[in-house]
Amino acid sequence: MTIGDSVTIDRDGLDQLVVVLQENGYRVIGPTMRDNAIILDELDTPAALPAGWGVHTEPGRYRVYRRADQAVFAHSAGPGSWKQFLHPPHRLIARLDADLNLEAAGDGPTPTPATGPSSQPPSSQPPQPDRPAAFLGVRGCDMAAIRILERVLGGDAYPDSAFAARCAGLFIVAANCTEPGGVCFCASMGTGPGVAAGYDLALTERIDDSGHRFLVGVGSAAGERILAELRSRPATQAEIADARAEVAAAAGRMGRSMPDADLRAVVRESRESPQWEDVASRCLTCGNCTMVCPTCFCTTTEDVTDLTGDHAERWERWASCFELDFSHVHGGSVRQSGESRYRQWLSHKLGTWYDQFGSSGCVGCGRCIAWCPAGIDLTAEMGRLVELREETDDGHR
Repeated sequence: MTIGDSVTIDRDGLDQLVVVLQENGYRVIGPTMRDNAIILDELDTPAALPAGWGVHTEPGRYRVYRRADQAVFAHSAGPGSWKQFLHPPHRLIARLDADLNLEAAGDGPTPTPATGPSSQPPSSQPPQPDRPAAFLGVRGCDMAAIRILERVLGGDAYPDSAFAARCAGLFIVAANCTEPGGVCFCASMGTGPGVAAGYDLALTERIDDSGHRFLVGVGSAAGERILAELRSRPATQAEIADARAEVAAAAGRMGRSMPDADLRAVVRESRESPQWEDVASRCLTCGNCTMVCPTCFCTTTEDVTDLTGDHAERWERWASCFELDFSHVHGGSVRQSGESRYRQWLSHKLGTWYDQFGSSGCVGCGRCIAWCPAGIDLTAEMGRLVELREETDDGHR
């Protein structure tokens, strides 16, 4: 078995994959059912996988349902993304002890690495990279999001060392999508439904008269070593062709699509569009879209102290451009209206992200649509901006 080859494993083989990864020292993180949603979490046992569960999604709505089969990966994106394990929503940066550090520094407290129990509750502590992680079931859109985060946080001259530590030794088991959800639009963003590269192993789930099985593609030497410990058989050409056809067909069953236009130009030329005011009349500026987005990366820092004032901690947490204080400078916030904040988010995601990082900041997962309490649809808003731009161009002719 070498890179580029394909084999087939049965349903028990998927369970065996989880066990083998754990035996090789990985924390296996994958989908599981909790609180009426399919979330991502560390799997203690293969039984935690969401076999037989699917989801219905539409703007402002996400519902799980029982499927007629026992498919494991026949569901679209849930509220969580893999970002939370590589770029945690809340992490301790440093602990400051006034008594000890004043003596050492002489002119004030200096930060020291966090040790010992924290004043924050255990639930706020991010997973520590004591063991490398294995991500199980990464879709094409989320694979693209991980690569974007690697460029944003792990690239350039000053990479985030904490992010790099969490990425170290990362093992990715991708899952080609054959059943896109109602808010998915990855095909129009060029990120799915198939996974092109960057994985160690790639699964395509198939359930038919021949049984429940997974076509497994090998993408790396690490994947080759893990696969060697599983019970498998060579995939037939018919199985390979069938899997490819199903993934290709999924591209035509997307619930949404981004307009076929130069989105950068549309955003740039729509700065004064009345559409921003229209969407602001519906937007709650709650920040849900940025919290569920797999590529939004902005953070802020908070300092907390105990009642004595002798001990303090500095924490980093996710921030949102929808927060009123996000653009606060001396004298007040730059973007005080919901209109300006929504315009900033969309303009950066689909426009100026290219200037900073060389790609779009949107991967077409649809999370921002499903988890918007007002049901605002990013693709519909862009479609309306395109229409207004074309109407303006026609009026000038």
